[in-house]
Amino acid sequence: MSLGWPAELPRRGAVLLGLAGALLLAVPAFADAYLLSVLTLVLWLAYAGQAWNVMMGFAGQLSLGHTLYVGLAAYVSGVLFVSFGIGPWLGVWLAIVIAAIAGGCIGALGFRFGIRGVYFALLTIAFAEFTRIAFDHFAWVGGSAGFFLPVAQRTTNDLLDLRGTPTMFYYVILALTAGALVVCRALLKSRLGYYWLAIREDQEAAQAVGIDVFRYKLLAVVISAGLTAPAGVFYAFFYNNMYPEQMFAITRSIEIILGAIVGGIGTLFGPVLGAFILTPLGELVTAAVDRAGVNVPGAKQLVYGGLMVLIVVFLPDGIWPWLARRLGLDGADRGPSS
Repeated sequence: MSLGWPAELPRRGAVLLGLAGALLLAVPAFADAYLLSVLTLVLWLAYAGQAWNVMMGFAGQLSLGHTLYVGLAAYVSGVLFVSFGIGPWLGVWLAIVIAAIAGGCIGALGFRFGIRGVYFALLTIAFAEFTRIAFDHFAWVGGSAGFFLPVAQRTTNDLLDLRGTPTMFYYVILALTAGALVVCRALLKSRLGYYWLAIREDQEAAQAVGIDVFRYKLLAVVISAGLTAPAGVFYAFFYNNMYPEQMFAITRSIEIILGAIVGGIGTLFGPVLGAFILTPLGELVTAAVDRAGVNVPGAKQLVYGGLMVLIVVFLPDGIWPWLARRLGLDGADRGPSS
């Protein structure tokens, strides 16, 4: 089935999308190191949020433990690189497989026993916490003391080994985010997208008309977990260090999903827009608190919480659907609609 994108976008939407893409491609030409690092983090959260959106936004399966797949992929790629000399462009494929298997095990366990909604979300948190505790005592990867990748050495193989300048990392995560948009658009417009929509809106009705609910819910979890894995690989090579308490923390899962919630769950551009709103807002709050010379623990989280309350009250579908209507792009990034 054709992607139908950007051909289905109104002319205005195609122009805006092209301008946004051109601007993002040109950013390293004028951005300083700080702005580039912030935009890299924005795109990372946009990519990870898009991967989570496949599971929750498209298929209606709530996960609060997506940091599990980020952490597993980061450790897999890091160990392959440090211990076996296998670069990330090969290691990412094993990381995807491992993350997908982990997602499949969680999904199969939960769906086989009829666990749904918030209870399934608690199951995902439990697996993330169990894994964090296990890695805390896993001496081969450093345990709680952390696992460190060698500091990047600039060579002719920088890109091959995912080592190098901030500009290189920026373009890598930009390409990943653009690729996620294309993949998710294809999923939305496929038959699988229609099945997910039916399951999300009314699981019992979907089952009554012959949809294999268990199979397609499980596919949503596996695909979402696999898509999340490259975010973990990128994280490992961007930061060069991993701690279980950091990689598998519930707060990281919350960071991943906040952008999609603010931007619009179930939409294509919602997670991207949400990441571009939340991350700069968090940086502004941090800078303002530092400049004021006051110590306000959790100031950023407080602002995020206030924004979430406003979104829930005034824009329950997220910012993107509202903005799309104002721009005359309503429905341009949705697949099947109810």
